Amino acid sequence: MKPIAIVPRDAMRAEAAQVRSASPSRTDQSQRWSVEAIENVYALPLMDLLFRAQTVHRQNFNANEVQLSTLLSIKTGGCAEDCGYCPQSAHFETGVEATKLMPLEDVLAAAEAAKAQGATRFCMGAAWRSPKPRDMERVTAMVRAVKTLGLETCVTLGMLDGEQAQALKSAGLDYYNHNLDTAPEFYGRIISTRTYRDRLDTLAHVREAGIHICCGGIIGLGESRHERAGLIAQLANLDPYPESVPINHLVAVEGTPLAHTEPLDPFEFVRTIAVARITMPRTMVRLSAGRETMDDAVQALCFLAGANSIFYGDKLLTTANPQSQRDRALFDRLGVRAQAGSA
Repeated sequence: MKPIAIVPRDAMRAEAAQVRSASPSRTDQSQRWSVEAIENVYALPLMDLLFRAQTVHRQNFNANEVQLSTLLSIKTGGCAEDCGYCPQSAHFETGVEATKLMPLEDVLAAAEAAKAQGATRFCMGAAWRSPKPRDMERVTAMVRAVKTLGLETCVTLGMLDGEQAQALKSAGLDYYNHNLDTAPEFYGRIISTRTYRDRLDTLAHVREAGIHICCGGIIGLGESRHERAGLIAQLANLDPYPESVPINHLVAVEGTPLAHTEPLDPFEFVRTIAVARITMPRTMVRLSAGRETMDDAVQALCFLAGANSIFYGDKLLTTANPQSQRDRALFDRLGVRAQAGSA
């Protein structure tokens, strides 16, 4: 892959316009990013990097709007996978108890509450390696019910085959979340029960079914900047790249193998948001897990770097999330408004 040259600051606005015109549609994506080129972007002085990211962001989005998504765990714990960061894995003692799939009426009530709080997308997550046929029937019913509320729908259920992806599409699913987590060369240090190819195959089934892709990763697993750049390269070079890219900050949960991982420099997280925005100009870059540990200044820098979506509500799957009132207060202080329509 040919590296992308780093341009001087006075040419950044022209470059941002070129990036936009080089990708006139989601299916015409000729630009490829090498890991080396992405590392060069990471290494820019922070002010130059933020300027470049904000320029690209303004070419494609309203800079003062943030899309709100709410995430509900519809089936918690007992997962057969050994993802080293996850408190829901059956391999670790984290205090998370396995539950059965939630009743439809409880899911619908949670979706109604999310909509009342301003969310435009409702995401449902189940701790499975992959869903069974009886699970698919119940989940597709949930998707249909949530769609009747006028919300965008997203699910994350683990690995899918082509038939399962088509069933979700027929139910009206808008987005499927399936993260790559990290770079291919670091992946084996985090997970052993599912391969990188398994993840890419699921994404291919989802794309072939005509469902939008929500796919990102986790920062702060102990990876190097080179490996962070490798994750971004994997995402940016998907053809087309994902419509939504959640950037998670590791939540170090006691009992998991990564519980005592050295904390990441907050500026490195901000840099990752900026690099995601530059390499994927039209995606929704979402601040996801880990916001509970970020102060308002770091979150503001993330919005400046091009983040334009958050998970909104008091809890993600099993970990805490900033309360809705705190988010609204921060938006007011920044002059940011919640996006009224869909992403």
